[in-house]
Amino acid sequence: MGRNGSSPGPTGAIIGGMEMSDRGSPLPMGEMTVQKPRIKTERHCRDIPFLILFGLFWLGMVANSGFGWNQGNPRRLLYGLDYKGQLCEGEFDVKYWMNPNQVYDSGVVDNPFNIKDARAICLKSCPSTSANGTLGWVCDYPEGPITLTKDEWADQNYDYFDMLSAELKNTSLNLLGPCYPVLFNSSNLFWSCQLTASPSNESLARWTSLGGVSINQGEFIVKAIQDLLSAPGEIFKRYIADLENAWPVLVVCGGIAPLLLSIVWLVVIRLFAGVVTWITIIVLNFATIAVTVYFYVKAGWIGTNAISAVIGSDAVDALALETSHSMQNHLKIVAVIMTIISVIIVLITVVLIKRVFMAVAVLKVASKAIGAIPSLMVYPIFPAILLFLFFVYWMVTLLYLFSAGEITQNVCNNGCCAYDLLAGNVTCGGCCGYEFHHTKNIVWSIFYHIFGGFWTAAFINACSLTIIAGAVVSYYWVRGERALLPTFPVLSSTKRLLRYSLGSVAIGSFLVAVIQMIRFILEFIRNKLKAVEAAPGGCLISILCCCAQCCLGCIEWTLKFINRNAYIVIAIKGKGFFRAAAKASGLIINNILRVGTVNVLGDFVLFLGKACVSVASAFFAFLMLDEHRYKTGSNKVSSPLFPVLFSWIFGYSIASMFFGVVEMAIDTILLSFCIDCEENNGNARYAPPLLMDTLGRHARYEEERRSARLG
Repeated sequence: MGRNGSSPGPTGAIIGGMEMSDRGSPLPMGEMTVQKPRIKTERHCRDIPFLILFGLFWLGMVANSGFGWNQGNPRRLLYGLDYKGQLCEGEFDVKYWMNPNQVYDSGVVDNPFNIKDARAICLKSCPSTSANGTLGWVCDYPEGPITLTKDEWADQNYDYFDMLSAELKNTSLNLLGPCYPVLFNSSNLFWSCQLTASPSNESLARWTSLGGVSINQGEFIVKAIQDLLSAPGEIFKRYIADLENAWPVLVVCGGIAPLLLSIVWLVVIRLFAGVVTWITIIVLNFATIAVTVYFYVKAGWIGTNAISAVIGSDAVDALALETSHSMQNHLKIVAVIMTIISVIIVLITVVLIKRVFMAVAVLKVASKAIGAIPSLMVYPIFPAILLFLFFVYWMVTLLYLFSAGEITQNVCNNGCCAYDLLAGNVTCGGCCGYEFHHTKNIVWSIFYHIFGGFWTAAFINACSLTIIAGAVVSYYWVRGERALLPTFPVLSSTKRLLRYSLGSVAIGSFLVAVIQMIRFILEFIRNKLKAVEAAPGGCLISILCCCAQCCLGCIEWTLKFINRNAYIVIAIKGKGFFRAAAKASGLIINNILRVGTVNVLGDFVLFLGKACVSVASAFFAFLMLDEHRYKTGSNKVSSPLFPVLFSWIFGYSIASMFFGVVEMAIDTILLSFCIDCEENNGNARYAPPLLMDTLGRHARYEEERRSARLG
């Protein structure tokens, strides 16, 4: 109940003591006693055990990160290993398979020889056959009787065949080393030398004249290396390494661009809510269609001639619409995804276009609340920066954890033999290749880190929502009177969160993280069962996984919806999480017809804005990755898919922080309205006049629709 004669208001909340007449309308300013907003002093710290758990979990995150930084090396994800188990890095960063017969044997289906056991060495560049008819060689690293330094060896094109004794020349002619002939041209493909299917005629003739053994040739040589480089594990490692190479793109398109676009959008919608809403809808539809057409061209499904007829040949050249054949398969997947997204957005726009008018009105109410508290327009910068810095830390640590592990020699029974310069003889059975393996502890560390990413991101978002809700409720419970607002509403809300409710938001974010982790593990298991899915009857596994993901997705969406409204009740009442969630759920169920449509439509319009920002961020990232610096050299990106995807994710997350101000303002005002009505016998005593007018027009609109249907 109110104090000092004020009308009754919600207990435990920020309220304004504004006296009412007997008819329920506010008294004129000269006839009432005004109280300043106040906070119920009976608030207590809530859900402390979960706050302690979150703190202990982060101590584990720090220890886990230190382990990853100490043990990991992200270059392991991109570069290969040589015949000594050493990483190809620095100047010698290209992996070259020396024995062509071993490469051929590994490509034959029934041959047990594995390409991973073929003798490989680290070079500065892929060797090519000589154009003057001489035979080139690539020899083992200089050691033992070979007194060359590694730099001298490289300056001689890795060739010291003429320095060998007659015995060692004979073993080399039998493909036993220490020197191996360069009979095939090769090209650098993801820092591995892709051999051609046929050897050079001149080099092969010279090899034969020297008495060299028979050389196998054919498509199996090409297939062996391509199969290795196109394996899912190798592709995924290259995708992870792409994030390291494309870090400037992630900073610009995943951080700075969405930050600036979101700030501009928030300021403009504050001033022109209706106009911006319609412009957002139109721009989103045209932007998604334009991006889809762009990917169709890059994927090769639409010729550049058709595009140049519309936008001109100069524009086609400026957009660099030509792309390599190897990248088109990835771009076709992106083009299909963009097509689905475009169709969905267009259909939703057509179906709900008549109801957008109502959403515009609600946006104006929220905009007025934000205008009364200007600090809300700049507040999202802080959680957005915090979230971005956390994502950078999380991604860097994930790279190190994923690259931590042991390099061990394979166990093979292929009978391979090679000359050992240090031992001075040909050894057999010990020439198996080396591979990088994750230990069980590292696997658990990676899963721990991934769950920490889910939980922390949800926690930062939950804190931001609760602070926004706390500021907006101070606007509602003084009927929108700026003179009665606290001096610093956002700062006051932040203090209440830090002092009383951090444990509550830790619970809500933990529940969301658990569902997200279950979905991640399910998808991880599904990828491990790809071979089973391809077998007869394996489609059942695909169906079950899809159904499980769909159900978990619905649960996650419902949980986030409940959490948002629980945070509003926490901001108003100061309750613990579970009591606040129960209170919010009851209010929504009892008032679903009153606020449901308005809430959904408002969220839809804001979703369009978030989609615009995220799509623009992804599109800018793709344009940046299309530059020459990301196609060659040490910064080469194997595919734009992962950097573009992460730019989209970062862009959407940051946009959600800013648009969440308006979104949370709508939800907070509507839920406060429900509490107001509940505590005042169905009459909203504290609702701002603009809100009452908006809800009244909505009720008349629904009544007219019902009458038209009945008539």
